[in-house]
Amino acid sequence: MLDFNKKSMVGQIIEKEHISEYRIIPADEDKSNSLREKLLSAQRLGNEFKSKTTIVFQTEDGPKRIETTVWSLTEQYVQIKSGVLIPLKSIIEVEL
Repeated sequence: MLDFNKKSMVGQIIEKEHISEYRIIPADEDKSNSLREKLLSAQRLGNEFKSKTTIVFQTEDGPKRIETTVWSLTEQYVQIKSGVLIPLKSIIEVEL
């Protein structure tokens, strides 16, 4: 049964391999602190179970969405496959 009350995620879906084609910019609202726990959970899920996380981030071309494994988390960045870094200030939404 579909849950029509569930908020749908924003952002055009792109392949994580294409992130370098976009210029990542800060989101309208810096959610770094409020998303930290979700990102730490995503890191644990990725490292222990190879589970994927959906991340929406801001670019000059508008919000983009990827499904990826979170490899690590620093004070300023989330690292995904192939050493790609996404600035925390650019992240709009995270879904485990």
